[in-house]
Amino acid sequence: MRTRPRPGLDGLGRLIGARASHSKPTTGYIVARLVGIVALVAVASSCLPVGTASTTTYTLTTAEPVRADDPGPNSSTTQLAVATTLRASSTTRIKAGVNIELVAGDQPATPPPPAVAPDRVWLVPDDELAASRVATGPQVGVEVIVAAGDLRALPPEARETIVGASEIELFPGLDEDAAWQLEVIRRGDEIPGGGLLMFESGFDRRLVALYGHPATSGLGVLGEQGPDAGVERIRSIAEGYDADGSVVLPTFEIIATVASASAGADGDYSVGTYRDDIRPWIETAAANDMYVVLDLQPGRTDFLTQAKIYEEFLRLPHVGLALDPEWRLKPHQVHLEQVGAVDSAEINRVVEWLAGIVREEALPQKLLIVHQFQFSMITNREHIDTPPELAVLIQMDGQGSMRAKYASWNSLTGEPDADQFYWGWKNFYDEDHPNATIEQVLELTPTPVFVSFQ
Repeated sequence: MRTRPRPGLDGLGRLIGARASHSKPTTGYIVARLVGIVALVAVASSCLPVGTASTTTYTLTTAEPVRADDPGPNSSTTQLAVATTLRASSTTRIKAGVNIELVAGDQPATPPPPAVAPDRVWLVPDDELAASRVATGPQVGVEVIVAAGDLRALPPEARETIVGASEIELFPGLDEDAAWQLEVIRRGDEIPGGGLLMFESGFDRRLVALYGHPATSGLGVLGEQGPDAGVERIRSIAEGYDADGSVVLPTFEIIATVASASAGADGDYSVGTYRDDIRPWIETAAANDMYVVLDLQPGRTDFLTQAKIYEEFLRLPHVGLALDPEWRLKPHQVHLEQVGAVDSAEINRVVEWLAGIVREEALPQKLLIVHQFQFSMITNREHIDTPPELAVLIQMDGQGSMRAKYASWNSLTGEPDADQFYWGWKNFYDEDHPNATIEQVLELTPTPVFVSFQ
């Protein structure tokens, strides 16, 4: 299986310090024995600021940080210390004259736990800095965690420690996105099935989806039954797609706006689905630990205009978005007379807006799909933005014989820009001759991480 690490997502943080003895061992954890501690009280009372970076304290009463000028000694709000200058050079936090050293030689597997469980966390960017901090951290009630790269990729044990802490400090040198990623961890909403990254290194996830419109079976198999029966059907279809060790996430892919043969009152050649018709599917998916993707077929309007209609759903942690350029018309075009197309600039307006929602709501990484089966459907594809808030995926949704579908797949995935995207495959029950087997899908390169059935 060929995986596609994303920039900045493959550096897993490692939990460091005494609390490691209370959790399952995790690869990369560093444990240092503490000796030669002098004047511990002085250390606890006279820590210096982190480097030249100033720190600001916030209360976390909602996903939005609110400044706390004086929370009071008995405040129940959680204190979050965030270094406002992440790239400043670091200096020691330890008072001059305190003797701290790391002792070489045989060491016990884990150090003894501190007398008081730490309620503060230091997030440091590398092992070298951690080595200078781990000796003092546990003794002053601080857990030291190495967070190289995306904070959302930290092991579950480290994330639990962060959530349980009353104060967190970000050291200079961390990723520039560390502050908002910390909010995602603190909020705690995860992707169905677990985790904060859609396709995390070391946790292979594959979404298998039932595609269609809730009101009709003519647009795909999703409309052949209601939400509850749909749960059972997609679970049955998804069986076997974990053969390569991936964790399968059952999914509803719902056509939210439908390409229309007539212009309609607005002249867009697209008909929207009432939100109340979609809501039961989204609620059922949430109750069954499933994902939902809302698919847009915009006609003569643009993708962002239609995406905003369903903003309330896209602010949920288990709902993603799909753009279908086949049904994006230019002025004076009509459906089925040509294959539609969209430029990367229009896609990027959706990317920017959707990424903004992820940050505002402190959501886990959200899936954004763009359909394609011909090169002409996406112009300037190499310029599509792929920010860390989103997992951007190209779905090859061509239909016909396996020979034709393989040819489309190989062409689209063979372009120089292909590595910047994740990839998906689509099966058509009636139009494919024959349907691809599970083995055939999993043998594709790159390996699809999204498979839908229409």
